[in-house]
Amino acid sequence: MPNITLIENADSYKTQFNSGNQHVILYGAEWAEQCQQILTVMEQLSKQDAYKSIKFLNVAIEELPEIAKQHEIEAVPTVICFQNQKAVHRIDGIDIADLTNACKTLAGATEATESKGNSLEDRLKALINKSKIMVFMKGNREAPKCGFSRTLIQIMNETGVQYETFDILQDEEVRQGLKTYSDWPTYPQVYVKGELQGGLDIIKEMKENGELMGVLNG
Repeated sequence: MPNITLIENADSYKTQFNSGNQHVILYGAEWAEQCQQILTVMEQLSKQDAYKSIKFLNVAIEELPEIAKQHEIEAVPTVICFQNQKAVHRIDGIDIADLTNACKTLAGATEATESKGNSLEDRLKALINKSKIMVFMKGNREAPKCGFSRTLIQIMNETGVQYETFDILQDEEVRQGLKTYSDWPTYPQVYVKGELQGGLDIIKEMKENGELMGVLNG
């Protein structure tokens, strides 16, 4: 695919990543059929005038473990959109509609999102206070996407309390920003009345000590 630059070593990745302001990067593997589907879409988009500002890259991530660690690539395919070397959107798995919309947004081909003009801190505060109890996790309460999130949802459901979830896999800005805002580097994260209570280990400890219901109903 001539319009998609294949990256197979760290030096090439660094060179390509530091050139240009807008990137859509597939972190994939040649053997994965879903990666080939995404590459086909990226190739089609790269040929359109609306996306000339975007540099499309195909990274053979299995050859680059340090980059996989840097961007928390746990499975292929993963696509991350970057603006000025800052991750602004992430797609884990294959979602062609989401990929297309993300490219439109990155290229300025769609209207601004609701959060445009607000600082990230303001946005995080609004999300944290969206519900009395907010769970930031991988996936959602109906479909958790990691074992830690799945276990936490089981605990929350057992309590019978009302809560809402936010899928951090669908918003890379929130995913990275909340780590700094809360000074808590991992997910899931549980907030009650806007205050961070902790992750899975803390919630399990509260449950075992008989403190959890008091905290959630506080």
